[in-house]
Formats: sequence, C-alpha cells, structure tokens
Amino acid sequence: MENIKIGRYRHFKGNEYEVLYIAKHSETLEEMVVYRALYGERGIWVRPAKMWNETIERDERKIKRFEYIGE
Repeated sequence: MENIKIGRYRHFKGNEYEVLYIAKHSETLEEMVVYRALYGERGIWVRPAKMWNETIERDERKIKRFEYIGE
C-alpha cells in the first residue's frame, strides 16, 4: 500500500482535507486515515487507508481519490 503522508490533500471533487493520523481498527487492524475537512464545520472523519489511496475513473480518466498538496 502506498504511504499516506500527514498533511493537506485535495479530494477529486475539489474540497481540501488534512490528514491528522494513521490509525488501526481495534478489531481488524485495518489501517484507517483520520482526517479533518478544511471547510464548513471542519468535521473529523475516518476512512479506510485502502479507500483513501484508491484510483477512480472520472470523465474517462483515472485519477487519485485524494491528491497530496503539502503540509
């Protein structure tokens, strides 16, 4: 699995997020990304790392779900 850096990311739909931690699920030990929205109420969310690193198809192009944009 590709390494996920702590820092800012842009979702393919345009919003920005900050990865705060990489955690493990207490039962399955699956890696999870703990992140904060950098807009609106700035909610804290969790998503499986595998899903964070996914490449998706959009308008007949393959793109990353989240793109690292810096610290």
